[in-house]
Amino acid sequence: MSNTVPLAALVDWLHRFRTAVTEKRDWLTELDSAIGDADHGANMSRGMAAAVEKVDTTAPATADELFKTVGMTLVSTVGGASGPLYGTFFLRLGATLGAVTEVDPASLAAGLRAGLDGIVARGKAEAGDKTLFDAVAPAIDALDAALAAGEPVSEAAATAAAAAAAGRDATIDLVARKGRASYLGERSAGHMDPGSASATLLFETLAAAVAG
Repeated sequence: MSNTVPLAALVDWLHRFRTAVTEKRDWLTELDSAIGDADHGANMSRGMAAAVEKVDTTAPATADELFKTVGMTLVSTVGGASGPLYGTFFLRLGATLGAVTEVDPASLAAGLRAGLDGIVARGKAEAGDKTLFDAVAPAIDALDAALAAGEPVSEAAATAAAAAAAGRDATIDLVARKGRASYLGERSAGHMDPGSASATLLFETLAAAVAG
């Protein structure tokens, strides 16, 4: 069994992520209504629907084209913080992967890390701020560790998804230090961060797509 990720699996990932944020749209909005603008679910659902439609229409031939298409669409169609953050994530991911049709595990990890760096550059978030960083960073750290330990990419991606979920759940007890939620101060504790919830869906659907 090949340990590389073909372009078709990356396209499948985007389809799965679109489906996940659409199915979980009300839940994401409910999370956001407690500590934000109550639009995260609608924004992510609309943005990923537009991005996947663009991908299906233009059929990008390489990884960099694929994720540039997604990133640009999200930046232009999604309001709030999530569009620029996710858009930047995908743009950096694509730029790092380059004009390839097969992605090896180390390149995938490096691309995801570049995406996280893009999120940090755009949102200035760090660990414990109660943002999507708190799910994405542990997921990528877990992916790196699993690959270094010799796990095949499918197992490493599943390990990353589990780490994202643990990071997401840990945001419940945090006091928000970034974004709209930070205005609530101590009252933001006791609520799950919606960005970390959608970011966990991102890694869960990646694991599913890589597993085939």
